[in-house]
Amino acid sequence: MVKDLFERIQNNKGPLGKWASQAEGYYVFPKLEGELGPRMTFHGKSILNWSLNDYLGLANHPEVRKADTDAAIQYGAAYPMGARMMSGHTDAHEQLERELAAFVMKESAYLLNFGYQGIMSTIDALVTKNDIIVYDVDAHACIIDGVRLHMGKRFTYRHNDLESMEKNLQRATKMAEETGGGILFITEGVFGMRGQQGKLKEIVAMKEKYNFRLLVDDAHGFGTLGKTGAGAGEEQGCQDGIDVYFSTFAKSMASIGAFIAADKDIIDYLKYNLRSQMFAKALPMIQTVGALKRLELLRNHPELKDKLWENVNALQNGLKEKGFNIGDTNTCVTPVYLEGSIPEAMVMVNDLRENYGIFLSIVVYPVIPKGIILLRMIPTASHTLADIEETLTAFEAIREKLINGTYKKIAEATTVDVS
Repeated sequence: MVKDLFERIQNNKGPLGKWASQAEGYYVFPKLEGELGPRMTFHGKSILNWSLNDYLGLANHPEVRKADTDAAIQYGAAYPMGARMMSGHTDAHEQLERELAAFVMKESAYLLNFGYQGIMSTIDALVTKNDIIVYDVDAHACIIDGVRLHMGKRFTYRHNDLESMEKNLQRATKMAEETGGGILFITEGVFGMRGQQGKLKEIVAMKEKYNFRLLVDDAHGFGTLGKTGAGAGEEQGCQDGIDVYFSTFAKSMASIGAFIAADKDIIDYLKYNLRSQMFAKALPMIQTVGALKRLELLRNHPELKDKLWENVNALQNGLKEKGFNIGDTNTCVTPVYLEGSIPEAMVMVNDLRENYGIFLSIVVYPVIPKGIILLRMIPTASHTLADIEETLTAFEAIREKLINGTYKKIAEATTVDVS
């Protein structure tokens, strides 16, 4: 007997979906209103916001707002129509690609409409069924989904573990010798949950022993790391060893879209084989022209990155001084690890938002192990030292309530839908 396709969906909402009746609209799918920035409105109340990826504070920069507005007036939201290969190609797209390539010290670059979709399609285009993929077990969901498209073999290594990397490169080498294929190694410049940099320098050094190509997703490193802001590869002095560099505009560039950069022959190949771009409408001029202005500010105003890191250091040092566990982050991403259940985490976040006016991202199982609550904060150049002090004071208060069982008692008295 053939089952109804929807039977499973109706009976099993998934590890996060089972909390929907209690969480939606508040803990997940929240609505933040007002101007983007450290102070916004949530459920009618002013909150201090630590959940925007606007690292350099460009979202409301007057020159950025003007560039976006002028582009909208000149081109509207539709222009150009069609895929770039057919009818949607412009000088502005080419200019942005040239400037992005130069900024990240690569020969050529290619614009992508979306980061998530773009890197999935990039992985798909770079490998055949005979090739082997080696990737970090903690890779972002977009990388995992890209690897799922691969019809050949793949190996995962323990997160940032050099011994595990080498072991899996050995396995991949043996397999590639049998299939006649090559090896694609994938890691991140910055892991967005824990805030650790990928061990790019050590991975590049492994090229002396193993024959592989390296793809780096540097979404959180672009604009925040390195002397010029060119990312984790520049920070670690190994940008030349990255074969395919990827980043999104959704972090430091405060927009939408993404790009890949590599040697010209690789980019030329991807232009004609990257299905998510070949068959998709070109990135609109509002985003394209706006990205040119954002990149100009990123290049010419290092004080934006300096202010970002002043805030990052103040927040992270303050947390460590007060005894909070922030793991081994060495980037702007600031995680705070606490022990507790999902219901306790929900009560705690409610307290933070309603009584302390602090809004941040909460991460629980299945993204991280059971019994752990991760509060992830994204400092920006727009935050102030006063914002940081206010947050540190609130964190001390909620930690005490978590330890003394206050949140647990409230959670036990609350009816939670986990069906």
